[in-house]
Amino acid sequence: MTSRFRSPLAALVFSGLALFALGNGANAQTPAAASDKPLKIGVSAGPYGDILREAAKLSAEQGVKAEIIEFTDWNQPNAALQAGDIDLNNFQNRPYLANQVKTRGYTIVALDESILVPAGLYSKKYTGFADIPAGSKIAIPNDPTNGGRALLLFQKAGLIKLKPGSGLYASVLDVAENPKNLKIVEIDAAQLPRSLDDVAAAFVSSNYAYLAGLQLKSALLAETTLEEAKPYFTLVFAAREDRKDDPRIARFIAVYRSQPVKDFTLAKFNGSLIPTW
Repeated sequence: MTSRFRSPLAALVFSGLALFALGNGANAQTPAAASDKPLKIGVSAGPYGDILREAAKLSAEQGVKAEIIEFTDWNQPNAALQAGDIDLNNFQNRPYLANQVKTRGYTIVALDESILVPAGLYSKKYTGFADIPAGSKIAIPNDPTNGGRALLLFQKAGLIKLKPGSGLYASVLDVAENPKNLKIVEIDAAQLPRSLDDVAAAFVSSNYAYLAGLQLKSALLAETTLEEAKPYFTLVFAAREDRKDDPRIARFIAVYRSQPVKDFTLAKFNGSLIPTW
């Protein structure tokens, strides 16, 4: 006959054993589940994803599966990363990330560098800046860091002059001299190659130039001539701060920064996208 009552000590021991058994069973499944779940890596639409997919093939062979997710809006990869919808992203330079952290309060940090992505000033109508008529339109990206980056390059071309002290975050309000009275239009970065039919010249980053069939060597002026600009067109991997030491993220980045991926990048993009390792 079973007693309806147990001593407090017996009840405590029984409960503890039950909880241990349940907890031990759950923990036994967690590591396997985590290792089987692919890393979700965000990237802007375009050739950056080609390099990530090549790295993902190699990392899968080493036990780290990765799913590459492309975004058409530059604001979304960081928003998704902050929300935990993705684990890692690779589409931005340090100044862009710093601006997003400052303005949106993200807890996102830069990890290792990936590739150099120089930009250029392109034109379908003119072969030199001197040929651009007064009153013409020129196009720049409509996000703060790349817009400032474009204005610096147009300044280098001699078309405008910015106020003293204007740096990467310069805006059209910082244009101090515009001798040709050029109309500066701000356009989504992905649409800048298409704008070349309607403007005299446009700033186009190499990822979008590549998709549009534009070669960096055909640019009227390319950023590769500006040594001081290199920090601005080096992409970085980024993760949420609480994930920055995740060993699976570290392993994927190590595979990405390997010789086979470097060879793939150099062969496929012929200098438009340049490995940093």
